[in-house]
Amino acid sequence: MTMESAPVPGAGQATAVQAHTVHPPRRGDGGTRELGGGRSAVRLGPAAQLLGADVAALAVTFALYAPAGAPWAVIAAQAVAQVLLHAYRGLYRLALSPSVLSEVPALLGLALLQWYVTMEVVDAWAPAHAFGWAVLAYAAAAQTVLCACGRAVVHRLRHRAAVRHPLSTLVVGQGTVARQVTAALCDHPEYGLRPVGRVAPSAAPEEEVPARPDGAPLPVLVSPQEVGRAVVQNSVRHAVFTAPPETTPDGPALFALLTGYGCRVWLVTGDTAVATRPTGGRPDHLWGFAAHPLQDGTHRPVSHAAKRVMDAVLAAVGLVLVAPLMAVCALAVRVSDGPGVIFRQERVGRHGRPFVLLKFRTLRPADAQESATRWNVASDGRMSRVGRLLRRTSLDELPQLWNVLRGDMSLVGPRPERPFFVDRFSRTHPGYQDRHRMPVGITGLAQVNGLRGDTSIEERARFDNRYIETWSLWQDACVLVRTAGSFFRLGGS
Repeated sequence: MTMESAPVPGAGQATAVQAHTVHPPRRGDGGTRELGGGRSAVRLGPAAQLLGADVAALAVTFALYAPAGAPWAVIAAQAVAQVLLHAYRGLYRLALSPSVLSEVPALLGLALLQWYVTMEVVDAWAPAHAFGWAVLAYAAAAQTVLCACGRAVVHRLRHRAAVRHPLSTLVVGQGTVARQVTAALCDHPEYGLRPVGRVAPSAAPEEEVPARPDGAPLPVLVSPQEVGRAVVQNSVRHAVFTAPPETTPDGPALFALLTGYGCRVWLVTGDTAVATRPTGGRPDHLWGFAAHPLQDGTHRPVSHAAKRVMDAVLAAVGLVLVAPLMAVCALAVRVSDGPGVIFRQERVGRHGRPFVLLKFRTLRPADAQESATRWNVASDGRMSRVGRLLRRTSLDELPQLWNVLRGDMSLVGPRPERPFFVDRFSRTHPGYQDRHRMPVGITGLAQVNGLRGDTSIEERARFDNRYIETWSLWQDACVLVRTAGSFFRLGGS
């Protein structure tokens, strides 16, 4: 559990530098939205609509064909089974070119399986309400037709929304295919992807650049820094690679950068071969080009949801249990150092989203500039004995349980840093920006290995990325146990 940490080399001259602030991207209406939240809205919105259409179709089918008095437990089990089977077949995945007709075989096959199992269960559990093959055939056919009709309505609504509100998109690649894909996106707004730039690290200055529909030239981005700025400034939600990332210059780094910002990444090529790291599901296309969704190894929504639940429960319980201790700490700070018990400071969370971190105040900074740009205050002579004790025991971090409960942080994850240093370290330490692929945490793998306070940033980033790539709930539990064992050791920063 690290804290603001002795001036970074060169940071002593930072007094004349304005603290850099990372802001979430802006919507078209001038408001702001969270990068990660935007991504969830893109993925979960259509999935929820399709799920609603499927459940409505099942409910109507049961009303028409289910035997009177059929056990409600069987009906509920079939509803759950339908959702799980459809999810397993990829029927809730976001597609560039959704087609109800291509979904009908899967819908019919799964409906027949569901109703056959239901027929056998009802026959064994409640023979008085058993039904035969004719009912099974009619019910499966009706459910398939109703599901297809509901999904057609959802796809149509999504199509209209895509045309009215296209999402900013970057095209990664160069050459003929990149120009053709960019042109296809510009000419066919029904895909809902509006190109705002093309990423070509080795692009020649004289290379032809496709124009946007308004006639303005499409900018070519040649460095990761330019890509990062473009993602934030244009609220980029999608990225389209025209060649596998591992075969393009800086491809893996760009892939990690874009997924770290919460972008949905596609591989769109003229080759019909299966892409590397595909998510599976039905074949997709973008105006005839083979399209495959790509994702990094950390995309596990169910596990991440379980992590969030665990964080919320443990943080709530922890706040209740340590409330008396927090009251004592607050009183000690108030008596020793005067008013202003809680210290608030902007930090950078997952996908670059800023939030306000809470701590017990151990030192009153001279001004906002010092608070934003000074690396470490552990040896500052202005710190009182109470402040020094709180820092050495890490008790000053107890208010961060409220950040965890709010969802700003996790219990375990890379430690959050101030925007000024995130900007600096991202430019000087490879892999530092990749730390923001996961929620930041109160403690982490780097901290339990002694990398806290004024220690190597490169080594911290290495441990943080190792944690992300090998993340599991069990690893979180192990880190928490190791943290609890060292919580009161005198060595905090």
